[in-house]
Amino acid sequence: MSSSVTIVRQPSAETIDRIAIRTSEKDVRELERLLRRGSRAQQENPEHHEHLNEHIDKPWGCEYRVFADDFHDVWELRIEPGHATSVHAHPRKVTYLLCLGGTGEISTLDGAFEVGPGTAVRIGAGAFHGTTNTGSAQLALVEVELPRNKFDLVRLTDSYDRATTAYEPTASHLDGSPLRRAPHIPHAVIRRASPDRRFSYEIRTGMDLYYRRLPTELFHVPIGMSGVVHGSVDVLGGASRDEVATDRSYLSISGAQ
Repeated sequence: MSSSVTIVRQPSAETIDRIAIRTSEKDVRELERLLRRGSRAQQENPEHHEHLNEHIDKPWGCEYRVFADDFHDVWELRIEPGHATSVHAHPRKVTYLLCLGGTGEISTLDGAFEVGPGTAVRIGAGAFHGTTNTGSAQLALVEVELPRNKFDLVRLTDSYDRATTAYEPTASHLDGSPLRRAPHIPHAVIRRASPDRRFSYEIRTGMDLYYRRLPTELFHVPIGMSGVVHGSVDVLGGASRDEVATDRSYLSISGAQ
């Protein structure tokens, strides 16, 4: 495994496995080559791209937004067995992939590694990566993007003839689980549950997390300007308690009851 990837496997079931993908010179060279050939990393305009609030159909499955404000963007991805995303990079933003269920493999320009429930992957800005479902069930992931810009995308390779193309321009209507205003966070929206009710999302205070734990909790993502400014957030596992910052707000991700 290349030194551009750091894997920290936790011995306890109460913590998460943390993997960091750092941007290498190889990534930078590939980005420069693709941009010279006409690829563009575009800009999202929330006022003109309302289709991003609906169901985005993908050849490998689907994805839909579960939380967003002016700086954070969080999506749930469902990758079908045997399918894979493109190998792509986000030149302007840092992303995190949190595995909620299923098994898969994330590839970089230097190698690949396995992911499963409880894995949290930090992907540096500009680092090429792709995700393959290697299991027999759906691979369910949450993608956290800092800062918000869904069109910040450059595709390198793709199994569905989308290499060098931009993000999908259309969507289908998502029934039963609409985005609604999120409490106490300016200009924020949240989807309370995935359409099949398999996962739920809630804004909770650190104090609430510390004193009221739920057996179905999977991850907690801090929401605040610190993560945006520094390009790094301390994603917590569902069982983490001592690490909770009681003065912060979190996007709490849970499984079905």
